Amino acid sequence: MVGPKVKKYFLSYGLIKVMVDEILAYYFKDAGYADVEILKTPLGYRVVIYSEHPGRLIGRGGAVLKKIAAVLQNRVGLENVSITVSPVPNPDLNARVVAFRIARLLERGVPYRRLIMFTLRRVMEAGALGCEIIISGKLRGERAAFEKLRTGKVYKAGEIVDHIVDRAVAHALLKPGVYGIEVIIVKPVMQLPDQVVIKELSQAEIEKIKQEVGSLAETR
Repeated sequence: MVGPKVKKYFLSYGLIKVMVDEILAYYFKDAGYADVEILKTPLGYRVVIYSEHPGRLIGRGGAVLKKIAAVLQNRVGLENVSITVSPVPNPDLNARVVAFRIARLLERGVPYRRLIMFTLRRVMEAGALGCEIIISGKLRGERAAFEKLRTGKVYKAGEIVDHIVDRAVAHALLKPGVYGIEVIIVKPVMQLPDQVVIKELSQAEIEKIKQEVGSLAETR
């Protein structure tokens, strides 16, 4: 049974991670912010930030990193923060990066339908098994509406969702109001649970099976 101290530690760690994640997502969505890892060390905290454009989070001479460390210390209470910025391995397969990119381009005036089609094609070319994009807001008038487009296989239930499905939500501020963007990406895997693979047998294996079946028939 897990003790109260262990529970308190994990709750505290989870709360810190959520707070840091919200701060970084707010300030650095234009830099392709994706995720953050926080590790407790004997000297303080080690923060690893994943971004599509690491240079924008580092700044000239590490100026931006120093500001990030100061914000995390003042607002979250993290002392002696060591920050590392790493690139996202494949940005087009990261739902958060894709959602922030769509929000950024919407705010620049790119038509939403053309943007959705372009993004779906780009995500699938990166190797995704499926992708779904939903944009909601005042798309065609004063009343709120939504546009949903999907390509490939998109799983929304079952154990597989926890392993290969990435989901993110972003928001874009336009003149008609706030638009919501939801992105679901099914990442590539070797074999899906509902995929059936038919094994081709060699001639020797076929003959062996025939002999086994024949011997079973003779014994009856």
